[in-house]
Amino acid sequence: MTQNATPPFIASLPGHLVRRLQQIAVAAFYEQTADWDVTPIQFAALQTVSENPLIDQRTLAGAIALDASTTGGVVDRLEKRGLVRRSPAKEDRRVKQLRATARGMRLLATLRPYVQRAQERIIAPLTPRQAREFIHLMEILVRENNLLSRAPLESDKTP
Repeated sequence: MTQNATPPFIASLPGHLVRRLQQIAVAAFYEQTADWDVTPIQFAALQTVSENPLIDQRTLAGAIALDASTTGGVVDRLEKRGLVRRSPAKEDRRVKQLRATARGMRLLATLRPYVQRAQERIIAPLTPRQAREFIHLMEILVRENNLLSRAPLESDKTP
């Protein structure tokens, strides 16, 4: 065994493979988007805010499966860059609603094709049929194991 080789037992563990695939996915994202200094989580948050104007921060956290404190930091960074704007909700001024700014919308329009290319690169070794099946199987695993997550998706919580 070479010095950097993964032991066969570890290499066959789903958790290890998921962690490695996450590393690959993040690397593919940065490879395509490095010029814009956006993280995958920031992209997910900005995309979700753009699709849900006036979403509150707690709902955003639930929608992208992040804990509240991480989401707060992500929104802080997006706001400092002028990509989102926070405003108090009319019905409860303690609740902050989020809206993508024109600058944020322009950045999303620029980034989407690059993010799509990163996704395509990740699954490029698969045939189209394998890619569809792989994504389907990942959806099942995520849905059925949702409650194990540090920040379960709200829509997938079951009693």
